[in-house]
Amino acid sequence: MKLPLEEAALVVGKEKSIDLMALDEALTKLEKIDRQQGRIVELRYFSGLSLEETAEALKVSRTTVATDWSMAKAWLHRELTR
Repeated sequence: MKLPLEEAALVVGKEKSIDLMALDEALTKLEKIDRQQGRIVELRYFSGLSLEETAEALKVSRTTVATDWSMAKAWLHRELTR
């Protein structure tokens, strides 16, 4: 299942198009800070996995994935809108 474009836009801000180079740099930074959050972004955003599928792939709870996904989106949004 692919993420809706509206949800993807939340990561980078609705008023801007996605700069893939900036997203890659930000994601690399995030992975250095919190590897699991970086992995969750990869699985959710790029692979289109659901919260449940991501939790199963990482062998963590759905709640952990949901929390880390929210935090990662907020962190990426901040990084990409500076």
